[in-house]
Amino acid sequence: MAATRHPIQQFLILLTITVLSLGQAWAEIPSKMPDGTEVPSLAPMLKKVSPAVVNIATYTKVRTSNPLLNDPFFRHFFNVPDQQQAVPKEEKKPLAAGSGVIIDAAKGYVVTNHHVIQNADEIVVTLQDGRSFNAEVVGSDTQVDLALLQIPAENLTALPMADSDKVQVGDFVVAIGNPFALGQTVTSGIVSALGRSGLGIDRYEDFIQTDASINPGNSGGALVNLNGQMVGINSAIIAPSGGNVGIGFAIPTRIVKNVMEQLIKFGKVRRGRLGILFQDVTPQLAQAFNLKITRGAVVSQVDADSPAAKAGFQPGDVITDVDGHPIRNARDLDNQIGLTLVGQPLQAQILRNGQEMTLNARIEPTPAQKVAGQDIHPELAGVEFEDVVDESVGLPTAVRVSDIDPNCKAFGAGLRKNDHIVAVNRHRVHSVRELKQLSSGDDQLLLRVERGDNSFYLVVR
Repeated sequence: MAATRHPIQQFLILLTITVLSLGQAWAEIPSKMPDGTEVPSLAPMLKKVSPAVVNIATYTKVRTSNPLLNDPFFRHFFNVPDQQQAVPKEEKKPLAAGSGVIIDAAKGYVVTNHHVIQNADEIVVTLQDGRSFNAEVVGSDTQVDLALLQIPAENLTALPMADSDKVQVGDFVVAIGNPFALGQTVTSGIVSALGRSGLGIDRYEDFIQTDASINPGNSGGALVNLNGQMVGINSAIIAPSGGNVGIGFAIPTRIVKNVMEQLIKFGKVRRGRLGILFQDVTPQLAQAFNLKITRGAVVSQVDADSPAAKAGFQPGDVITDVDGHPIRNARDLDNQIGLTLVGQPLQAQILRNGQEMTLNARIEPTPAQKVAGQDIHPELAGVEFEDVVDESVGLPTAVRVSDIDPNCKAFGAGLRKNDHIVAVNRHRVHSVRELKQLSSGDDQLLLRVERGDNSFYLVVR
């Protein structure tokens, strides 16, 4: 009669058999392909490109002091002289961690996201070899979330840029960055989609979407193709659970190159205007214009002497493509105009009376428009207004009083030269044109005025 084994003995025998089986299976894994070539690996490519991806740490300076030394009771109880007050001390506190990419080894230029270095008093760039340098901000663009840094370092490795316009859905890509401040990390995936916009992440959007894992801290890192070339800067994720769910976004190198050139040359991005007003192609408009498509943007107005007027745009033109990018709606068109910087050409495909046409324009700086008050509203006679143009976005943001007659009604109501008007009759205004549109038909004007750090209302009637 065979002896019955203890359950522990049976478990140990089973475990031994399993380990031996796995060992045999592992031994059978080939180290080479059937044709004798090495098993494919990303390691050789990563050895070349990884030194170009850096970790970025930002810090803010805060002033702290011992509040007890400012307490009269404390000073009296412990016999502390009144003149011995708490002296604030400046401390450095961590603000954020992210990633960056060296794009010019000779000049030490590092590109990253604007939100990585936003509000930072000190920026420290750490290379893969362990060296750390304090970085200076060359320039930053909040509208597409890019910033350019410079570090005083030698023997750097720059990452070459690919043409992002040649990227296709399905291309293999690798994301390199510093997720959760763990240090340099590599993840892989494919290009999931192109031309993502309207996400509300940045003012102007034209993202590459990827399922390569991108987590907090990857921002500013590189999205690289299998040739070891950067196709985008990792920028954002959709993360309902707070972590990666396979939907990440990168800013294409086409945009990165344009923005970096402007930041290097001017320290800021100069955006301009095309000079048109436009709206969505709705089903009703498509029927009225006898269109076979239900996408695009309809030109509703063309400004005189604008780039659009010089290029031949007309009201009623339906813009369907810009620089090879399909235009689905007015938001897409606004996006493409905003991503075309001052001095750059813009090519638009349009439909005019059912005929396809190509128009070529060049983006020009937005001029500050000046208008006499009587041309806006009778109660504003004696005042001259002009647009306040934000050069970082190339768009007007408010209306400034450029001149005013001391004997006019508006002056008597309290309006002064250099005041900024930001609202009329409780409607926000960004330009002289909007001020005129929103003032018509009213007997009196309720103006919201900003003067220095103060904001107040004035009634002109």
